[in-house]
Parts: sequence; C-alpha cells; structure tokens
Amino acid sequence: MSIRNNIIDKHDEISAWRQDIHAHPELAFDEIRTSNIVASKLESFDIPTHRGLAGTGVVGTLKVGDSARTIGLRADMDALPLQELNEIAYRSQHDGKMHACGHDGHITMLLAAAQHLSSSRNFNGTVHFIFQPAEELAGGAKVMIDDGLFDLFPIDCVFGMHNFPEITPGKFAVRAGPIMASVDTFQITVKGSGTHGAMPHLGVDPIVIAAQIVTGLQTITSRTLDPLDSAVVSVTQIHGGEIDNIIPGTVELRGGVRALKPHHQNEIESRLREIASGIARSHGAHAEIDYTRVYPATINTADETKMAINAAKKVAGPEHVDINVQPSMGSEDFAFMLQEKPGCYMMIGNGGAAGGCLLHNPRYDFNDEILPLGASYWVQLVEDILANT
Repeated sequence: MSIRNNIIDKHDEISAWRQDIHAHPELAFDEIRTSNIVASKLESFDIPTHRGLAGTGVVGTLKVGDSARTIGLRADMDALPLQELNEIAYRSQHDGKMHACGHDGHITMLLAAAQHLSSSRNFNGTVHFIFQPAEELAGGAKVMIDDGLFDLFPIDCVFGMHNFPEITPGKFAVRAGPIMASVDTFQITVKGSGTHGAMPHLGVDPIVIAAQIVTGLQTITSRTLDPLDSAVVSVTQIHGGEIDNIIPGTVELRGGVRALKPHHQNEIESRLREIASGIARSHGAHAEIDYTRVYPATINTADETKMAINAAKKVAGPEHVDINVQPSMGSEDFAFMLQEKPGCYMMIGNGGAAGGCLLHNPRYDFNDEILPLGASYWVQLVEDILANT
C-alpha cells in the first residue's frame, strides 16, 4: 500500500477542513464561502488559481518540469437542499442545506492532494485541480465547459472520484465503459374534457387515460430494449383533479428516465412519445410531451481506466480494487467532461450503508478515515501519468 505518510500526518488538519465545509453547506452556484476556502488554500500551497467559471468554479494549476502532458482532476462542491438530522459537532449551520452526498470530502481529498503535490513536485507536467459547482442536477460541469474550461485549461485527460457508502472503506471500484446512467425527465400533460363525475360519458376522462399511459410506459424497458441492457422509466408524479365529483380536464404526469447506453436515450424518448400520444389519441384526448435531456451517461475510456486502476492498486492493494463494479443507475454531470475528454470516474468506499443511510440521506456523513486514501490516490495518479522519465 502507498498511502502517503505526510498526508496521514496531516489527517487531523484535513479532517478539520472537511468538517468546516460540512458545517457550512452551500447549494448549486451559490458556493461562495466554499470557493473562497478552496481558492485561499490553493494559493497558500503556491498554486496559481483561476476563479469565476460557472460563477463559483475554481481551477488551480500546478506546472512542474518541461513536459507538455496535462491532466485534470475534478471535485464537486455543492450541497443538497436537505435538513440535516445528524447530531454531530459540525452539523450543518444552515437550515434546509446539508452535505448529504459527500462533496465536502471530495473537496478535501483534492485539496490535500494539491498540497502534497505542490510540496513534493514529484512529477513532470501540468495538473489542473478543477473544483466544480452545481453537480446536483444543475449541470455545473457543462456550464464550466461552456464558459471555456478546456479552452483556458487544455488537458489530455480528466479524472473524477465519488464516495459510495455501499463500498467498504479502504476499497476502490471502477469499470471501463458506462459506470453511471444518463438521466432525462419528462412531463406529459393529458388534455381531455372535464365533466361531472356522475356523467363521464359527456366528457373525455384524462385520469383513466393517464393511468393507461403509466402502464404503457412500463413496456418500454420490458418490450423495447434488450433484456440484458439496463434502463429505468419511472412515473414519479401524477397531478389532476380537485373535487371528488368532477372529472378534470387535464392530468399531468412527471417522471424520469435512466439509461447506460447513449442510443437508448433516443429509443426511450421516441417510444415514450408514441405511447403517450397514441393512448391519448385513441380516447379522443391529446397528450403534450416535454422531454428534457439532463445528464448523459458517464462512460469511462479504456486507457484512462487502466491508469486509474493501476494507481488505485498501488495505493490500496490489488485485492481492494474492484475493476468490474456493477454500474449505478444514478447519474453524474462529470459525464459532460468525459464527452469532451478521455478519462475515468472512480468510486471510493465510504461505508455507512447499514441502516439505509445511503447518499442523499439526511443522516449521511462523509467518512474522514478515508481522506488520506483518496488524497493518496490522486497523488499516485498524477505521479504515474506525469512520471519523471
């Protein structure tokens, strides 16, 4: 194992960084205090810092030697709109906001790695430390890219990492190819004709039609896609009607779609439109459909995944790195960066899944014990890819 001793020696210090960030969570594009802390620490490590991409984004650049080789390491910074239920000394000081996804730990691991690399300078090339706002369904990665991230900071490859409570602390998990799903959302408005509840024959009942659409949508994954492929179509909201004895004129369905293969997004959207429109039309109603692509699938490239695996094995030991982890149907806006550049998204074990305390839970907390492991992985990855040769 190759966890860096000087990072271990600073464990208490970096844990304090993490707990301070945890106590002061900030939501998407409002990470003002957090970005100030990140920029201040990078500058204290003698790392030149750029601010302002996507509003609160921060990029630190560390160049050592004369190699033109350049890589990017990314951490997300935003919290979630949840009321924290943990009774801990560093619990959230802001009602309705908390770090329930471990981004406080992601920030800290990358800062600790930046501090080490600036001190050791045991590589030849350039590292861009990318601290991204607004990962939680706000697409901060895409906004940073649109604001010129890879134009201002050209890179050969990019890497991300996320903690997972389902994975044992001390372990990493990764796979080449799709590792997290795309996410799309839809809204279907069924427009019928309202009438008295006692006289349904005088109207066109959108509730009955909406019920058939819900059932019909379930055939997309079971009868349209290959049974060996993974996809999810979920109706999560139904809104319609206000009074017991009145059939409403409209009903609204909302939901989400997940898929691991990009072409499935097109297939699912097409079938969703056909099913909703066809069922509505067959009953004399009309369906208006709003379908939104939110995040693409997170797809790791083969060569960069090998680099990540090698680094993780050196840090944690080969027996603690799962190189063919089952993909998650969750989503991640790091996918936008992987659409632009080759790279790899790594999972690091956080533990804490017992009792149902998974990500986005009001009792979730990042495990400070894994901070040196995650930071050492970043250091090893840089030293491997930008080796002094």
